[in-house]
Amino acid sequence: MNLDLIGAFMVGVVGSAHCIGMCGGIASLISIDPNVPKLNSKKITNIVGYNLGRLSSYALLGGILGGALASLVELSQLTQLLTGLRVVAAILMIALGLYIGQWWFGILKVESIGKGIWRYISPIAQKLIPIKHPLHAIPLGFLWGWLPCGLVYSMLSWAIVSGSALAGAGTMLAFGLGTLPSMLAFGVGAAFINQLKSSSLFKRTAGALLIIYGSYTLILAVSMFIAH
Repeated sequence: MNLDLIGAFMVGVVGSAHCIGMCGGIASLISIDPNVPKLNSKKITNIVGYNLGRLSSYALLGGILGGALASLVELSQLTQLLTGLRVVAAILMIALGLYIGQWWFGILKVESIGKGIWRYISPIAQKLIPIKHPLHAIPLGFLWGWLPCGLVYSMLSWAIVSGSALAGAGTMLAFGLGTLPSMLAFGVGAAFINQLKSSSLFKRTAGALLIIYGSYTLILAVSMFIAH
């Protein structure tokens, strides 16, 4: 199996606390029905649909950006551009680990990049709340996937340098699947997940793992850059 896909999946797993902080509120909101306090099939369908839409947006973005850069490199023969962007992607991963571990918050500046786009998308997403039909959860999740998020942007930098549209989509899909267990559990109200996202030990462990993986990919990228 592709090690990049495994790495992307694991980033999703260890970074899920950040996902809960960013998207957990909406995941809980779509399962709330004051007339039906208990969990039922409609609520579960809403949660699954929301996450299906969210993962679809990740895969689409990864495919578009990965394919665009691959085409640019192929046409221009600027292979060093791809290697240089791999270095940037690794640095972003380290910065993300520092943020999740609560040691440094510089990655928040990266999140601000998408705020301009989100200003236009947010009103459309808000119109789908509350969910009137289970199928509406899918476009809601798709739109919410564009929420400015340092974790998603860091993974998009991986998708960009993946080498193809298919690999870019696969990278983002693997990342999304890694976040899925925690998001589904949080969506149905798992108290343990809610406590976990506030645990300093969990945050620092997850942050350290991301820093280690980012450092490993940075060393490989720099080695490739020097070799060229």
